[in-house]
Amino acid sequence: MLVVDDTPDSIMVLCALLKGRYDTRVAISGEAALRLLGAAPVDLVLLDAVMPGMDGYEVCRRIRANPATVAVPVVFLTAQSAPEDAARAVAAGASGHLAKPVEPALLLAMVERLLAR
Repeated sequence: MLVVDDTPDSIMVLCALLKGRYDTRVAISGEAALRLLGAAPVDLVLLDAVMPGMDGYEVCRRIRANPATVAVPVVFLTAQSAPEDAARAVAAGASGHLAKPVEPALLLAMVERLLAR
C-alpha cells in the first residue's frame, strides 16, 4: 500500500492505523508517488488531494493512464468534503473518497473491500 500525503502528521496517523495489517510505503509528493509506483507493484493508494506541485487529482489521472497501474485502487483522503470534491475525485478515477480526519473503522473497511476484489 502506498500512502501519499505532504503532511507528516497525516502520514504518521495513517501508518499507525495500518501498522501490523498492511505493508506501507510513503511518498510526500505526487512525483515521488509515481516514481514508487513505477519501481514496484502497489496494491492500493491512499492519496491526499491537495499537495504542492502535482495534486492528487493529476496523480490519479496518471495512475489510470498507465497500463501497469490502471487497476490499482485509489482512495482520496482529503479535508475537502464538498460534493463537487468527491465528484472531481471520481472523475479523476478514484475508487473512493474519505474526508479528513479519517474515521479509522471506515478507512479500514474501505481498504479491506478494495483489496478483496
